[in-house]
Amino acid sequence: MLAATSIAQIIRERTSVKNGYLDKEVSQDLVLSLLKDAVWAPNHKLREPWRFIFVSSDRREAFIEAILPCHERSKHESVRNKFKNVPAFLIVVINDDPRQKQAEEDFAATSCMVQNLQLLAWERDLGMVWKTPQHIRDPLFRQALHVQPGEKIIGVLNIGYFDKEIIAQKVRKRIDPAEKMTTF
Repeated sequence: MLAATSIAQIIRERTSVKNGYLDKEVSQDLVLSLLKDAVWAPNHKLREPWRFIFVSSDRREAFIEAILPCHERSKHESVRNKFKNVPAFLIVVINDDPRQKQAEEDFAATSCMVQNLQLLAWERDLGMVWKTPQHIRDPLFRQALHVQPGEKIIGVLNIGYFDKEIIAQKVRKRIDPAEKMTTF
């Protein structure tokens, strides 16, 4: 019988995977299957304020070409190098509610959903990093991805299977919550 990994263990082990991706396809079907569980995140009044744009490795070059006009020409090679080895991307778009309370609730709910997605992916040996590059606010990028007025891109998830040896070398620690807790 296989031992089950605890939620606490997955939370502690999961880390952002920024590089060391393997040249292995990440299918849209796999990401969609993970999303079907991830969307069970708490969200106020069940607004489910999110939508997703998936970019496969087959569309990676077109995706990079949509990013480049948002950057100075002198930085194009550097920008291209950041994305050329990422197997897949998931752009997370939310409703951009003009009411502050609802906007904060929607962002919080979507953040919970993204964390669910990252934990579910980690369980399947799939790494992610949540990026918020400047170009997500650029009208050219928004237009290329058909992001509508009233919507906001909150991040791009770089997704891929990864070299576990690179990740194992990361030193991770957290401050004990007792140091940050006070009583009323």
